[in-house]
Amino acid sequence: MLPRNPHLLGNARRLRREMTKEERKLWYGYLRYHPAKFYKQKIIGSYIVDFYCDTAKLAIELDGSQHFEPTGQQHDAQRTLYLQAQGILVLRFSNTDIMRHLEAVCAQIDDTIDRRIHPAASSIRQARDNL
Repeated sequence: MLPRNPHLLGNARRLRREMTKEERKLWYGYLRYHPAKFYKQKIIGSYIVDFYCDTAKLAIELDGSQHFEPTGQQHDAQRTLYLQAQGILVLRFSNTDIMRHLEAVCAQIDDTIDRRIHPAASSIRQARDNL
């Protein structure tokens, strides 16, 4: 079981209700119906990740403009290090990626889940594709 700060519950609930348009597009257009269960605004330690798949130990973060400023990048780096220490892989996509390249984002998510859940099968497929 992952650690979680119970003091963040109210904030996580608010973020679930007030998703950004990019979060809504990815959630309702793809993740909500994904065969691997995803959670919105999941509390992990002292952080709230945008989307989380426990089966693949995968966090998906959508980055708006504040994430490209030095303070945002520093905060994101700390968050990523913490999540990696919990065995979680973090995929980051810009809001522009979601709005303009949703199909490619979804393909990358699928590929990542496949590699994390079925690493042997993924290696066999990759070897076959390289022939």
